[in-house]
Amino acid sequence: MGVEQKPETFFDRAVALARRGDNEAAKAAYIEALRRDPTHFGALNDLACLLHGEGRLSAARLAYAQAVALHPDHPAGRINFGNFLLEADDAAGAEIHYRAALAAAPDLPQAHQGLARVLAAHGEEAAEHWRKGFGGRNAVHRRRYRGSGEGVPVLLLVSARLGNVATRRWLDDRDFAVTEIFAEFVDFKQRLPEHRLLINAIGDADLCAADLDKAGGLRARSTAPEINDPGRVRATRREDNDRRLSLVPGVRTARARRFSKPALLAEKSLDFPLLRRAPGFHTGRHFARVEARADLPEALARPPDGDVLVLENLDARGPDGFFRKFRVMFVDGKIYPLHLAVSRHWLVHYFSSDMAENAEFRAEEQRFLEAMPEALGPKAFAALQAVERELGLDYGGVDFGLAPDGALLLFEANATMNVFPPDGDPKWDYRRPAAEAILRAARDMTKARAGVPQGGALRQQARPLDLREAAGLQTGQAGNPPRRHEDDFAQAHRLRQ
Repeated sequence: MGVEQKPETFFDRAVALARRGDNEAAKAAYIEALRRDPTHFGALNDLACLLHGEGRLSAARLAYAQAVALHPDHPAGRINFGNFLLEADDAAGAEIHYRAALAAAPDLPQAHQGLARVLAAHGEEAAEHWRKGFGGRNAVHRRRYRGSGEGVPVLLLVSARLGNVATRRWLDDRDFAVTEIFAEFVDFKQRLPEHRLLINAIGDADLCAADLDKAGGLRARSTAPEINDPGRVRATRREDNDRRLSLVPGVRTARARRFSKPALLAEKSLDFPLLRRAPGFHTGRHFARVEARADLPEALARPPDGDVLVLENLDARGPDGFFRKFRVMFVDGKIYPLHLAVSRHWLVHYFSSDMAENAEFRAEEQRFLEAMPEALGPKAFAALQAVERELGLDYGGVDFGLAPDGALLLFEANATMNVFPPDGDPKWDYRRPAAEAILRAARDMTKARAGVPQGGALRQQARPLDLREAAGLQTGQAGNPPRRHEDDFAQAHRLRQ
């Protein structure tokens, strides 16, 4: 009978496999470690982060929760679970974990980063946490590179306040050695790190206008090819889109105006119903339909403080009374369909729509994905092509509906549209080619802009690995736990005991 292998043996193997980019084998090794020791923090934490990076959110949540339940004083577990919850729009849950991390390690920058974002989302003072989280050397961060040889150096401009393009599925850390710069905190006298490509990942112009201005200053100092010029992204604020895209033939935009709350209460030229939203928030947060003027004071009494965007209510109901919202992505000058969501509610999101329960709606979506010009009609498709040209984004997207006369009802157009591959349920098989086509186009664009030949072998033989690199936070060494920014979860196996 052979000697039973220790959990640490499988854990070390999993870390090595993950660093080589063999995620499936790494997951299997983490599970073997947990079979031998169900309390192993490193295996629970790293497996959760790997699952999170793959978009397997339910499984990731379970692993994160178990790691925190068994190791409540480990700051890495708290930070990772907090990041997960913040991404899922559970700011209250995230705050609990960031504060617990700071109780264990008061000077931990990543905990201050997360807490600053939570407090800012609530409209609370967060200056100290911004400074401790992103000031000084924390404004520049080199991500872990998992490839062989020297990776292609890429400079990624991001905002600490979120509103960033989700690049983790197409900016592969096995091909590219990425340095990210938090534009609002970087020292402009500092020399830019080496790079062959500059990607501006700051995408939300409503939230990050000032950060985009600073990103433009950084861009001006680079001679490298770029993706998403900050100035073009800056021009996608909702008010700006309303002004310029309303001039495109076949497009109807939602009239957008920005008010302070007192000014909005005093405004006489309002048409009801109207939509009230806080700039910079998505997935329905701080977004409401106000039916009549008498309802306005109550709607404005809700947080957050600050300016309010008032949007015209565009009716996107079809003849059957259901609301429809289409999403397409623009990548390198081409248009790609992503999804169609059909809902009985005016606030349409795919996750809360009627798509899972209704086979006829799924068949309608499939027709859109496989024959977009025909599904939309010539008027709307021509309008969509004109919108793509007007925006001029290398990577971006549009949410829209269709009017009875075939015109395009434009809800939103910006660089922060997310591409989420569907889960493993076979009923979504028809959606997978569309999502993969978008991600493949983004990967190809990135390689082309960086001067990597298409089909070129970026990955060859895996380099030798130091399995004990970047020992954990509790020793006070200089590990780099994942931040809220979307792409950092792939690095999380560095956070262990």
